[in-house]
Amino acid sequence: MPVNKSSNLKKRVNRQQVREMDVQIGFLEGVIRRDPRYVEALQLLGDNYTKRGRYVEGLKVDEKLTQLDPQNPLTFYNLACSCSLTDKFEAAAEALEKAMDLGYRDFKWLTRDPDLKKLRQHEVFERIRERIARLKGKSR
Repeated sequence: MPVNKSSNLKKRVNRQQVREMDVQIGFLEGVIRRDPRYVEALQLLGDNYTKRGRYVEGLKVDEKLTQLDPQNPLTFYNLACSCSLTDKFEAAAEALEKAMDLGYRDFKWLTRDPDLKKLRQHEVFERIRERIARLKGKSR
C-alpha cells in the first residue's frame, strides 16, 4: 500500500507549527509575569491563545487589555471576539458597542470575522446591525 507523503508532511508541519506556537505562548507568559502591563506582549499572547483554541485564557487577556488601554477601539473589538467565542453574547455586543463608541468602523470585517460568527447568529446582534446602519447613515 502506498504511503501518502503529502499527508505525512502536512501533519508534521502542523505539529511543528503547534509546537512553535506553544513555545511562543510560554515565552509571552513569562514576559507578562515579569511585566503584567506590557500591552504589546499581552496582545500577542491573546492572539496566540485564540489561535490555539484557548478561548477562556484569551478572554482574560482581552479583559485586562481593555483596562490597560481603555481608549483603544481594537481592544474592545478583540474582547467582543473573545466573548463570542466563549458564548457570552450580551458581553460581546456590549464590547462591540464600546468599540464603535471609540471609533471602530471596519464594518465589512465585522460582518465576516469568523470569531464573531456565533454572535452574528444570536438575536442580540440585531442591535449591532441597527447601530451599524445608523453609523453608516451619518457618514454619508
